[in-house]
Amino acid sequence: MEGLKRIVIEHVYPQIDCGKHPVKRIVNEPMKLSADIFGDGHDKLEAVLLYRKQKKKGGRDKKWNEIPMNFEENDHWTASLIPEETGYYEYTLEAWVDHYATWLSDLEKKMEAGQDIKLQLLIGAELMEKAKERATVGQKKKLEKWMTLLKDPKSEGRAIEQVFSKETAEMMYNTRDKKIATWYEKVLILKVERKRALFSAWYEFFPRSSSEHKGKHGTFKDSEKILPEIARMGFNVIYLPPIHPIGLSHRKGINNATEANPGDPGSPWAIGSKEGGHKAIHPELGSLEDFKSFVEKAHDLDMEIALDFAIQCSPDHPYVKAHPQWFKWRPDGTVQYAENPPKKYQDVLPVNFETEDWKNLWEELKSIVEYWIDKGIKIFRVDNPHTKSFVFWNWLIREINEKHDGIIFLAEAFTRPRVMEKLAKLGFTQSYTYFTWRNTKEDFIEYLTELSKSELREYFRPNFWPNTPDILPVSLEDQPESAFLIRIVLASTLSSNFGIYGPLFEFNLNEAYPGKEEYTRSEKYEIKNWDWHKSTKTKELITRLNLLRLENHALQTTWNIEFSETDNKMILCYSKIDEDSGNKLLIVVSLDPDHSQSGWVKMPVDLFKIKNPNSYNVHDLLNGSNYMWQNEWNYVELHPQSIPAHIFRIET
Repeated sequence: MEGLKRIVIEHVYPQIDCGKHPVKRIVNEPMKLSADIFGDGHDKLEAVLLYRKQKKKGGRDKKWNEIPMNFEENDHWTASLIPEETGYYEYTLEAWVDHYATWLSDLEKKMEAGQDIKLQLLIGAELMEKAKERATVGQKKKLEKWMTLLKDPKSEGRAIEQVFSKETAEMMYNTRDKKIATWYEKVLILKVERKRALFSAWYEFFPRSSSEHKGKHGTFKDSEKILPEIARMGFNVIYLPPIHPIGLSHRKGINNATEANPGDPGSPWAIGSKEGGHKAIHPELGSLEDFKSFVEKAHDLDMEIALDFAIQCSPDHPYVKAHPQWFKWRPDGTVQYAENPPKKYQDVLPVNFETEDWKNLWEELKSIVEYWIDKGIKIFRVDNPHTKSFVFWNWLIREINEKHDGIIFLAEAFTRPRVMEKLAKLGFTQSYTYFTWRNTKEDFIEYLTELSKSELREYFRPNFWPNTPDILPVSLEDQPESAFLIRIVLASTLSSNFGIYGPLFEFNLNEAYPGKEEYTRSEKYEIKNWDWHKSTKTKELITRLNLLRLENHALQTTWNIEFSETDNKMILCYSKIDEDSGNKLLIVVSLDPDHSQSGWVKMPVDLFKIKNPNSYNVHDLLNGSNYMWQNEWNYVELHPQSIPAHIFRIET
């Protein structure tokens, strides 16, 4: 039948690398598909988006579901798939010449021209005769009845009424000749994840710094006491640095010193000692039962625990002796330690992914993830995934997702753009980004436009972090509290996923190590003691922002951002709309932590569909004030000593 197929299907979007990698969505998030579909001549065409869910262990639904496509213009067709369940879906396109619709169109033209239509009705009867070959018994009876009408010259009026009916159109659609339909050359993949993949607020802290007693190592029991305060601030994901035993060999000291003093706790990322490795818990944090209790307490407060998955080992890790083939050995008999020039990690040994024993290595690493999934963990922050094998990540994430529902992987990969993009294509749910180093109005517009308007939107979900234990950026270093206010507004409203390393962020701590973009006396190398209930303006703004994110659906996606004009380069203005709820926000942020800024911002009245642009109300969700605005351009003032931002909800 190939010689009878007359349709061309081209430029199908979205698809990633010609269908090599999945497009990503969350449950109930539409995937709008488009394609150019055309054929020879002037016959009417029809096209459908076909989809079916893949089952676990490689199975799939046998039957394809159909979504009719809409003709837009210039041979361009679209359709929207709204997935209702998590998992992997297959999708493709089917198109065909619709002979019945073509015939109806010709019939209508002849009728409008006042021509005799008896022959035209007989042609319609022939089409129904062919449809009978593909019809059920019940369908055949109806078709025969309609054919009799079309052949009877005395029943012309009734025949015309019947052929233009919805019932007949559906019958001819369902009995079409599928053998001559054209299918798109590829079956593409859609990966659907739970809502937290797109909408989350992360809080990172070191559980060993949770003790109420100065200098004492914190435990999971101590950390449980902190959870209500973090929940009050509105976070829904708590990320813990590695909770495993820490090696003694080459342990780092205070401020990353290569020599540790007695009592120095070392870096949690130097995983493994005689007490165990990646499936063990640091004995001073508590027992496995204590950890499970901590996880359950977080769940009771509507929060999830995210664990660090760092594929690296201390020289004391049990793997080093049990599986020496998994590491790189130098000619002098020592193991190559990790380096990220100019940084050196003498206390950490990278795993060698070029080992001939790679199959056993992969299985063991997968067993680590599954071990913690069994303990109630569904979110993993992956340390430096860009220094591990891409092929491994592709295998691991697919294996985990096919067996376990709702697992989220965050890629901690501050690296080259193509590498970050590849990790996202391979299955990482979210990714760290360059937000940490974007500072100017032009920076933000360019970067957010790239993230939300290019192909990246189909597979790369950003997670904006103003700070991390490794990074104290210049935007915060030795800056006033207003700088923290600015960065948290930007992070939490530009992106629907964001996170902070606390309590340093909400306490506005920003003393840098000389000459480095790092904290002095970093918590990575020593135990701290915090007053977790200390109140700051930053902390209360974070709490307010997290509440607003829950209440305003427009803030629950990154993809709806539209930038607006301002007459001041130090003022950033952007809008977010949720069409389903009608939630419309205009966000105005000063980028100057030191001086007051004022200027005119352009309200996108057409985008917001403001019925009366001459007079409309905007409500500031941060300070509770109401303003009556007029027309497009309106005046704003932003002061660093208060809150240097507005989040206006448009009241229409």
